[in-house]
Amino acid sequence: MMIFCIIIAVVGLFIIVHFRLYLFLSPKDRLIILMYHQIGNQPDDLTVTPENLEKQFSYLRRKNYTSKFFKGIGSPSERNMIITFDDGYLNNFEYLPGLLEKYHLKATLFISTKFIQEGYKQYAMMSFEDLHSLHKDYFEIGLHSHAHENFRNITGDCIKQDLRTNMDILEKENIPYTRVLAYPYGKYPKEKDKQHQLFSILTDLGIQFAVRIGNKINSFPSDPPYTLCRIDIKGGDSMIKFKLKLIFGKLKLF
Repeated sequence: MMIFCIIIAVVGLFIIVHFRLYLFLSPKDRLIILMYHQIGNQPDDLTVTPENLEKQFSYLRRKNYTSKFFKGIGSPSERNMIITFDDGYLNNFEYLPGLLEKYHLKATLFISTKFIQEGYKQYAMMSFEDLHSLHKDYFEIGLHSHAHENFRNITGDCIKQDLRTNMDILEKENIPYTRVLAYPYGKYPKEKDKQHQLFSILTDLGIQFAVRIGNKINSFPSDPPYTLCRIDIKGGDSMIKFKLKLIFGKLKLF
């Protein structure tokens, strides 16, 4: 029995690695979505230092990765990728414009409007004026819900109202946005009936894509539009680990 389990585990690992190698060797079929949060001098799971972020951006530019907005995702090209930042921290506003312009990259900011209105914990957040001033050539605004509640813990009606609020506030503040959603905490319901209800809500609201964490490279456009995966870039990632994540996503081997 033990030998059988080992064989199954080895075969499963082989399939995963083979599929990810296939995506790597077929660049027109793969879409990398990177997930960041904060930029600061004290790195942690949610904070990348300005120096490391610049090294990562410089590498992406040197290796001819094509950064895109979600609104331009339909035009395939080699080494497709999307850079995303969640929540709307002020340090994004302070560091990103110069780095994106320097390396000719684009980023999607997923905004929780309640955080902009009321703040979030002890963190400094962007204002609506900051969001409005971001250059459209380098920044795209996406949805991250209004109140940033875990979608696994609230009803479909609450989700729908929350997303309507998220969109209504951005529209009231005259901030252009793309109808793409990053699930709060990267999670959505596991139960099939709740998933179906959620995806129906997203369709009714005109939301084109939704992203979770997943830590995998997407095969695009075959993936369902509401379960696209993002790769979590952490402050402690070395450049070697960053490069490996661009190829494989996150394997438990590293």
